[in-house]
Amino acid sequence: MARGADFLGADHAILAGAMSWVSERNLVAAISNAGGFGVIACGAMTPELLDAEITATKALATKPFGVNLITMHPALSDLIDVCARHGVGHVVLAGGLPPGGAIERIKASGAKVICFPPTLAFAKKLIRSGVDALVIEGMEAGGHIGPVSTSVLAQEMLPEIAGTLPVFVAGGIGRGEAIAGYLEMGAAGVQLGTRFVCATESIAHPNFKKAFIRASARDAVASVQIDPRLPVIPVRALKNASSDLFTAKQREVALSLDEGKVAMAEAQLQIEHYWAGALRRAVVDGDVENGSLMAGQSVGMVTREEPAADIIRALLDQAAAALESRAAF
Repeated sequence: MARGADFLGADHAILAGAMSWVSERNLVAAISNAGGFGVIACGAMTPELLDAEITATKALATKPFGVNLITMHPALSDLIDVCARHGVGHVVLAGGLPPGGAIERIKASGAKVICFPPTLAFAKKLIRSGVDALVIEGMEAGGHIGPVSTSVLAQEMLPEIAGTLPVFVAGGIGRGEAIAGYLEMGAAGVQLGTRFVCATESIAHPNFKKAFIRASARDAVASVQIDPRLPVIPVRALKNASSDLFTAKQREVALSLDEGKVAMAEAQLQIEHYWAGALRRAVVDGDVENGSLMAGQSVGMVTREEPAADIIRALLDQAAAALESRAAF
């Protein structure tokens, strides 16, 4: 974990997953100040909004934090410029292969680039492209997910790439014993999102937090793709009426494709905007029936609201106890 912590410039290699509407100034600063590494979720923010969010986070954070950018964002180039102007030290690129020149531009500003490879071949391609670290995230995670479990991805990818650059493991991690296991396999650290939703410093609506505290692992289900033409990445969230609303949205977008009203790129963007809006309804407005409750399967281990520092301390204590126990044999 020392390798990961040194890479992040944090006390501990606990990278916070970027969750739209949740990972804003208050939670990001709290996680970083507690020794982890907070990450602003840019999501669908405009460059102006991101500029303001970074400024506000700087005012609260006494330790480094990063920014997560979505590769398909139409203003990605401008968002990269905003990060550069602020001297952001770590930029996380999510949502697929970064467009040409994006990695180079970020690195030219002095920042380190972190990406998500869904496969080993993709990971090697990103390494050749110059990324500085990778996050391998399994299907147990909340939000957009791939088809393979965390444990399988870790077994397949860590032996091949962990010696080349820092690799963080994510998806379904809720306790320190799991962190210890992935560190033993060669990971430089871990990424957790769901575990921090109910942090005291999280601005998520009380209804949103209550839904997490009441939920079990089996309540966090993946969305279904209804039209093979739409490259819809499955989303894991707590099941509610929003699941049916998303199905209706897919049909609406598919009809627009049939009628030639939108191109495929615009269709995909409409899907992304749907999720941003649905998530806001739940996180900010507290509409837990019709809004999206994006959550990983570790949600069953979220049992109460507590400070981010206490969450990090508990994770580290559990990991240390697990490693000490194994060393005794």
